[in-house]
Amino acid sequence: MEIAEIKERLSILAVLNHYGLQPDRNKRINCPFHNDKNPSMQVYPETNTVHCFSGNCEHTGKAIDQIDFILHKEKCTKHEAINKAKSLLGVVEPVKPKEDLEAIFHKLKAALPRSKKVAEYLKNRALFDMKLDIGYNNQTHYKHLKNCVVFPLRNQKGEIASLYGRSLTKGHYYLENRTGLYPNYPSQETQTIILTESIIDAATVNKYTDYQALALYGTNGLTQEHTAALKNCKQLQEVILFLDGDTAGQKAVEKYSKQLNELLPNITISNVTTPEGEDPNSLVQSHESEILNHLIDSRTIIFSIEEKAEIQSSSKLDTSNQEYITWQKDNLLISILGGVGLHPLDKLKVTLKIERIDSRSPLHSIRHSLDLYHDDQSEKLIRKAAERLETGSREMQLAVAELTQELENYRLEQVEQQKPKKAEKRFLTKEREGTAIKWLSQPNLLKRTGELIGKSGMVGEETNRLLMYLVFTSRLREQPLHIISLGASGTGKTYLQEKIAELIPEEHKLEITTLSENALYYFERTELKNKLVLIEDLDGANDDKILYAIRELMSKKRISKTIPIKDAKGNMKTITLQVEGPICLAGTTTREKLYEDNANRSLLVYLDNSKQHKESIMDYQRGLSAGTINRNQEEEIKEFFKDVQSVLQPVQVRNPYATQLIIPDTVFKPLRTNAHYLNFIEVITFYKQWQRHRQKDETTGEKFIETTLEDIEEANQLLKDVLLVKSDELTKGCRDFFERLKHHLNGQNKKTFYSQEVRLPLRMSPNNLKYYLSILVRYHLVKIIGGHPRKKGYEYEITSNEEYKELQNQLSNALDAALAKIKAG
Repeated sequence: MEIAEIKERLSILAVLNHYGLQPDRNKRINCPFHNDKNPSMQVYPETNTVHCFSGNCEHTGKAIDQIDFILHKEKCTKHEAINKAKSLLGVVEPVKPKEDLEAIFHKLKAALPRSKKVAEYLKNRALFDMKLDIGYNNQTHYKHLKNCVVFPLRNQKGEIASLYGRSLTKGHYYLENRTGLYPNYPSQETQTIILTESIIDAATVNKYTDYQALALYGTNGLTQEHTAALKNCKQLQEVILFLDGDTAGQKAVEKYSKQLNELLPNITISNVTTPEGEDPNSLVQSHESEILNHLIDSRTIIFSIEEKAEIQSSSKLDTSNQEYITWQKDNLLISILGGVGLHPLDKLKVTLKIERIDSRSPLHSIRHSLDLYHDDQSEKLIRKAAERLETGSREMQLAVAELTQELENYRLEQVEQQKPKKAEKRFLTKEREGTAIKWLSQPNLLKRTGELIGKSGMVGEETNRLLMYLVFTSRLREQPLHIISLGASGTGKTYLQEKIAELIPEEHKLEITTLSENALYYFERTELKNKLVLIEDLDGANDDKILYAIRELMSKKRISKTIPIKDAKGNMKTITLQVEGPICLAGTTTREKLYEDNANRSLLVYLDNSKQHKESIMDYQRGLSAGTINRNQEEEIKEFFKDVQSVLQPVQVRNPYATQLIIPDTVFKPLRTNAHYLNFIEVITFYKQWQRHRQKDETTGEKFIETTLEDIEEANQLLKDVLLVKSDELTKGCRDFFERLKHHLNGQNKKTFYSQEVRLPLRMSPNNLKYYLSILVRYHLVKIIGGHPRKKGYEYEITSNEEYKELQNQLSNALDAALAKIKAG
C-alpha cells in the first residue's frame, strides 16, 4: 500500500483515538510531545494534520500528519511508523487461495439451476432469482461448504476474495482467512447505504428495494474492512442500520451507531425498527415486499448532520450581525468591525477590536486593521495586543491563530452559500419510469398530450401550447428548435411560456430575466448544452452584443470570446472562453420587428386575444380563488410530464418522405422555414420514439427511427398558422387590424371609409390607426381615393377583401397536396 493511500484512508482522528487522545470542542488536545497543562495542539481533520503552538514543544510550528504523529509518538523509524499505520487500517496481506475462486464460483453458479432442492430453498427465502450472484456447492468443492447456497465476497477490485456458504439444513460457513465484502465494495459515489446483519438480508434488501445494502458478519461483524470501505465513499450522506429485531440486534444498533458516528462525524446515522423476531429476509417471506421500503422510509435518525452542525456552531463565531461579528476565547473578546470581505480569497483584511472581559479599563482594549494572511502584520498585532492587554504573548498568538481559522471557515461557508444551486438530476423509480414509457407507447399521443396539458393549469391556446411543448422537447436533439411568443401586452405570452416550462425537469432549463453584455460567455463550457433557455422578455436581452451571442448559440451551437488577463507574474496573456450548445431558446416580446434576426431562426406563435379566451382564463382565476380547482392534481400532472421528459432517449430520426415535402412558394425566407418544417416533423417522431421500432443502418451502424405519414399530417396541422405568419407580408398586429376593418365595413355595407369613422368602433388609438393605415397603403392593400388631411381626412378604399383567404387556401392546399401525393405514390 502506497503512503498516499494510507494517508487518504487513515484519518488523524483515528490515530489520536488509538492513543486515547480526544479533541475538545475547539478541536484541541494536550500535546503529547511536551508537558502540556493547557491544550496547545490544534487538530485539523480537514487536512489530517495537527499543529502545536506551544513554544515549549520541539515540534512547534510544524504540521504533523498521521505517519509523522506515529513516528514521534512511538519514537520509531519511518518504516515502522508506516507499518503501524497499516495495522491501524486493518490491512492484512491476504493469503491467496490456491484455487481460482472466480472459476470455482462460476461452476457453483452453473450448478444452482440443476437442483430442485436448492430452487425450493431459495423460493422459500424469496430469493429465487437467476440475476442474483448465487451458486450451489453439491459436494464438489470445500467439504465444509457441502450442500450450501454460496455467495461470493469481493475485494476492492471487484474480484472474488472469499466465499460464504449458507447450509440448506443448518448453519453458515466462511472460507478460512475470510476477506472481502458482500455484495461488493460500495462505489465512491454512494450517498446512502444500508448495513444488514447477514448476507441473506443484504441480498434481500438489494433485490426488493432501490437502496444499496452492505452485509455485516453478524452482530459483532463490523470489521476494519467495512469501516475502511465506508470512509472511502466520498459522497456518503447516510448510513442506515437494518438489523434483526431481537435483543442482540438492538444492542448492535447502539454499539455500531456510536462507532460509526465517531468514524464518520459528518454523516447521518439512522436505524430501521425491525419488528420483533423478524429480519429483512423473513419480512418478505411473510409480507409483501413493499414492507421493506415502508420500514426504511419510517427509519429513526440517531445522529443527524443538522444536530452535529448545531453542536459545532456553539464554538464558532457569533455572526448574528454580519457587520459586527464577535468571538470569545477564555478571557478575550474579539470583535470584527465591519464584518469580513468575501473576496479576494488570498487576503483576509479585517478591523479587530480586542478586549479583556475581566477588565473595564479602556486601556485593556485595542483596535487594529490588518490582513490576517500577512505574517508580519499578524506578529505586530500579537505583540502590541499582548502588551496593551497585559496578557501572555503565547495566549494571544493562539487566539489570533484560532480566530483566523474560524474566519476562514466562515468565509468559505458564505462563498459556498452564494453559489447558485444546481438542480439535481431527476431520479425515477422503476414504477414511475414504467408508467411514463407505457403512456408514451399508447396511440393518439399528441392528442392525449394536448388534453393533459390542459389539465395542468394551462387554459386555452390548444395549438400553441402543444406546439411549444414539442419545441421544448426538441432541446434533447442535436438540432433544437426555438420559439418566440408575440402579442400585445397583457395577452398572456409569459403565462403560456411559464406554464409549459413547468412541465420540463428543473435540471434541463435555465430561466433568465435579464442578461448583461458578456454574461453568456461565463457559463461553464457545457452548462448550457441541450438546455431550455427561457428569457421572460426579450427586452431583457435588448443589446446588439447579447442578441448576437444568442443567435450564434442558436445557429452555430457555440460561442467563444478571447480576453486578456494577467498571469501570476503580472504578464498579459489571452485566454479563450468557450460555451457549447445547442440550446432551445424561448422568449416573449411585443416588438416583432426589433428582434427580426432572432425571430427568423425561431417558430413564431401569436396568442389568442379573443374575448372568449380571456373569459376562459378569468373563469379559471375565479375557480382558483373559490378553491374549486384541484391544485394537487395539477402538480401531479406536472411531475408526470417531467417523468415523461426524463425517459426520452437520444435517438436519430430519419424522414423517408423528406424529399417529397415542399413548402409553399408564398413563404418568405424559405431556407430557414424549410429547415424548421422538416425539423418539427422529426421532433414529433422523436417524441413518439417508444412507439417506433429502432432500425440499424448496415453501412454506418447508426440506430434510428423513421417518420410516418401520421407525423407529417400532425405537423402540418400544428404549423399552418406558423407558416401562414411566415408567408404574410404584414405583421400579426397589422393583419389583425386589417381583418377587423374588413369585417366592420362588411357589416356596415361600406366600401370606403375615413379614419375617424372606424377608430371608435375598432377601439384603436389614433397613433396605431395612423401607423397601420400607412402600412396598408404602402403595400397597396388600401388606397386613398379622396379627402383632405386638413379637413375630414383622407378617404380610403380596400383594394381586395379576399387576399388573406386566398393566401390561407394557397398554403393549406400546398401542404395537403404534398401529403396526398405521398399517400397516392
